[in-house]
Amino acid sequence: MKIQLKNIFKIRGRRHTKRNESNPNIHYEVDSMIKDFLGKYSKMPLEKILANNFIRKNLLKKADEKLKQILLSCKKYPAHVQEDKYYMVKNLVKTVNDAYENARTAPSVKKALINSFAINIYLKKKENLERFQNEFGRNPPSFLAISPTKFCNLKCTGCYANSSSETSESLDWDVLDRIITEKTNLWNSYFTVISGGEPFLYKSQSKSILDLARNHPENYFLVYTNGTLIDKQMARELADIGNITPAISIEGFENETNTRRGPGVYEKTMDAMGHLRKEKIPFGISLTATKNNADLVVSDRVMDFYFQDCKVSYAWIFQLMPIGRADSLEMMVTPDQRVKMFRQTQHLIRDKQYFIADFWNSGCVSNGCISAGKDSGYLYIDWNGNITPCVFNPYSPVNIIDIYRRGGTLSDSLKEPFFIAIQEWQKQYALDRKANEMGNLITPCAIKDHYNVMLQFLKKHNPKPIDEAAKVALHDTDYQKGLIQYGEKIHDATSEIWKNEYLR
Repeated sequence: MKIQLKNIFKIRGRRHTKRNESNPNIHYEVDSMIKDFLGKYSKMPLEKILANNFIRKNLLKKADEKLKQILLSCKKYPAHVQEDKYYMVKNLVKTVNDAYENARTAPSVKKALINSFAINIYLKKKENLERFQNEFGRNPPSFLAISPTKFCNLKCTGCYANSSSETSESLDWDVLDRIITEKTNLWNSYFTVISGGEPFLYKSQSKSILDLARNHPENYFLVYTNGTLIDKQMARELADIGNITPAISIEGFENETNTRRGPGVYEKTMDAMGHLRKEKIPFGISLTATKNNADLVVSDRVMDFYFQDCKVSYAWIFQLMPIGRADSLEMMVTPDQRVKMFRQTQHLIRDKQYFIADFWNSGCVSNGCISAGKDSGYLYIDWNGNITPCVFNPYSPVNIIDIYRRGGTLSDSLKEPFFIAIQEWQKQYALDRKANEMGNLITPCAIKDHYNVMLQFLKKHNPKPIDEAAKVALHDTDYQKGLIQYGEKIHDATSEIWKNEYLR
């Protein structure tokens, strides 16, 4: 991989025709800083620069100083929002650097990290991005989340997908492979989230998720998995492939995990983590917060155990959404618990430098809701090809298989009025407002925090429910009333935080 740093800047100058929405000059200013710092090193191959501890560590230090300066000087968003972003980006850089250093004896893993966090960002040509901007007048989504199969070897309580061994719906390999090809070529998107069902059980035309990663080495795949199938052999295969990072589902410690997922599951996840550590593969955890474990999953005790003892690289937190088998609002995190989780995750991010993202409480970092294919956001595609705004909004205006039958492409899904309505609401709620007038980014979710808004969109655009639970919810007035009341209580619990700590 004889890539020289001088070429980064040559190509980089042609990058975006539209400016980054949060920081107009962030890419160019960081580029300039890197070029000034490297000086005589700029003709060295990229892999040699990254392999040199002295150069890399000093480069990271300079980049951190510049990122802090740029982020905290941006006036488009409230200052505290920008501060939240800075700590998250800082921790991400640390996470990637730690994974790179740990992967010195795993060449494929190291190569994938370089591709994903250096080459794809700085060296890939951007002609396709410019074509998208000319057609849509904005930047494309940054990634896709896809569930290739509903099939699972577990039957977890409250599963959002209602997965089990009794289900068999799966995308055909040709469709799945085409989706990844199109999102890469049409959107310049190199990050893919794979969910399920259990992704490592996916099979179509004798192909698996491992084959998908092999077939698309330019993509980096985050795979949500229960971890029970990651044995020594699979870990070795993952290390050989390099561009997959598993996010293993846990609910706290042994008792909480086995209670929700089944006897013996926790022990298997611990074995899986051991196999991944041995092969130098960066991996993380995925935690579902409910009323029963909300305090535990974000506690110092849990996070210290996984980050320090188990050596996870990151943690994703999902607060239970009442869809799929979780059709009751009773198990949702309460508004008071959500505020406590918000405070605690900020402590873990800022004080302990853990890379932790909460799908709802991290709204400030992501400029609010990232659903419905917004600029730099994402869409979700399920095992039947249904395209929905996000993983937790189970209503689909269009199916990717139907789009392909009509001769269309993945980008055609972005023209759906249902998705556009959600994007426009996101703008009106926060993104198009002045910094001191923005809507509360701590509660950005249209389906969970503003169900009264989502209900209007569902009635007007009539997207198809993707399962029976979603269909029932459309006519369940108690469900609708409960979610609307939940959003009102969340607003009451967080509005003073937003006004006093962010808008001021």
